[in-house]
Amino acid sequence: MISQLKTIKKLALTVITAAITATNASAQDVMAALAPSDVKMKAIDTLMLHNIRNRENTSSPATSLYEEWSNKRVAGYTQEIPETFTVDLRHYSMPTTSRVVTSNYGRRWGRMHKGIDLKVYTGDTIVSAFDGKVRIVAYEGKGYGNYVVIRHNNGLETVYGHLSKHLVIENQRVKAGQPIGLGGNTGRSTGSHLHFETRLLGIAINPAFMFDFVNQDVKADRYIFRRSEHVAQSGSNTYQQPRRQATLTETAKTIARQAPAQPVQAPEAPVASNHANSEAPLPAASGDALSNGSYRVKAGDTLFSIARRFGMNVDELCRKNGFPTSHSLRTGEVLIVKF
Repeated sequence: MISQLKTIKKLALTVITAAITATNASAQDVMAALAPSDVKMKAIDTLMLHNIRNRENTSSPATSLYEEWSNKRVAGYTQEIPETFTVDLRHYSMPTTSRVVTSNYGRRWGRMHKGIDLKVYTGDTIVSAFDGKVRIVAYEGKGYGNYVVIRHNNGLETVYGHLSKHLVIENQRVKAGQPIGLGGNTGRSTGSHLHFETRLLGIAINPAFMFDFVNQDVKADRYIFRRSEHVAQSGSNTYQQPRRQATLTETAKTIARQAPAQPVQAPEAPVASNHANSEAPLPAASGDALSNGSYRVKAGDTLFSIARRFGMNVDELCRKNGFPTSHSLRTGEVLIVKF
């Protein structure tokens, strides 16, 4: 009886072992059969994520960076600025075929000129620099004139100012190279040109860091924005480039304070500069030869004659005073001729 039980037990163990082995083999076969399906599902998931991302960029480009979509202001964002952000500059288009820069990014007459001025003629075609969506189409009489702001999929926003005509509307999708306006001379401008800005979360970035206008190319495939390269203004999340030198206005004020007291003369009407956000020079002091390296323009003076008188060329004289070589002199205007 005991031997029969042992035999039955051994037989049962053999059957159970065989069943387990068969089950494992079957499970492995099922998993092997499902493997291609898993690969297909991953591909489908990737495609779905890609489509979702495209839909988000269509409704509001760079949603991972911007918390809002506003058609009111060029700048003024209050959200946290990332420590670093990489801007993809591939698939670009130069905003204009012009290679002539008439005014660079930087301080002009005590204020920041937050873009680059490119010589264009009224009616010249201006195009979008990257794929994106038009955020603002507006007119500003004391600044940009007719202007367009586009938010791009790469996180940048570009501003196109002084246009003679808009060719797009707000919330319109545009492609790189698509016409968005015509060059002009509207707003605060004394000559036909394009005022071009590049911004990230409202922060102005020198377009020359990314675009080579002379060679009609970008400087690299990517531009790395670093928050540490900008200085926070007190009480806000607005950033600007570090101040590197005293403004012309401050220099002129110092000269005026140190010059001998003279009878007050009525100032002449200021002449607008050829770029947005500029400031007219201070009223001239009496006498043509002033102290501290300044000179008062007399009737008949030219940029060339003044430059030669003080041992410099016209370009150097214009750089010292922060105006273009096309600047028209006014009798009584005070120029900086030495620092």
